[in-house]
Amino acid sequence: MTQVRQPGGARASGAHLVYVELKRRILDLELAPGERLHEPALTAELGVSRTPLREAVRRLIAENLLEQQPTGAVLVPRLDARDVVELYEVRASLEGLMAGTAARRATGADHDALHGLLARNEALVHFRDDAMAAGTAIHDRIGEIADNAWARHLHRQVTDQMRRYKLTTNSSEERRAAALSEHHDICAAIIAGDDVAAADLASRHVLGARDVAVRALGEPGPDAAAPGADAP
Repeated sequence: MTQVRQPGGARASGAHLVYVELKRRILDLELAPGERLHEPALTAELGVSRTPLREAVRRLIAENLLEQQPTGAVLVPRLDARDVVELYEVRASLEGLMAGTAARRATGADHDALHGLLARNEALVHFRDDAMAAGTAIHDRIGEIADNAWARHLHRQVTDQMRRYKLTTNSSEERRAAALSEHHDICAAIIAGDDVAAADLASRHVLGARDVAVRALGEPGPDAAAPGADAP
């Protein structure tokens, strides 16, 4: 039985901890798209009562990570090409905004930090999960430099939703190399203080990843994608 636990090992029955665990399972595809949630099995597995489970489920429904059928059944939403297009387009706008703002605000210390993150990304480019994590760190640092709280908040929400789609994409070494090259270009524009170029490069980087994700779902992308434009 997988019990939900608080830090330090104490057993917890809080709705928030149930929410965190269910969300992780959905985003990591441990709960498969289209899978129905079974309340008795989950309460037993997580070691919680029905009340915190139902509160967590309501919260996940509000975030579109679960959906309730007219019959009352609760399902994990299926992966949908329209959703992935819309999510990536919103993310592209946010990434462009943050990169452009970062180009105007970045300090010498920020430039040094970006160089360090790029070096790490380059060193890990042959390792899929590590390269993805290194790319994410670059995007996160750009968001920190931009220091737009609302943009970062919305970006986190969209990125959470997109995790399920990223796991469907077979990120080849060619794609990782292309993403690394794009990271270099984005950071170079930020370091040069070219906000227009930084915004455009960041947006196109994400839109290329959109097309890769849509193709992974078996449908043609809305635009012709540059080869290997996976993001982060």
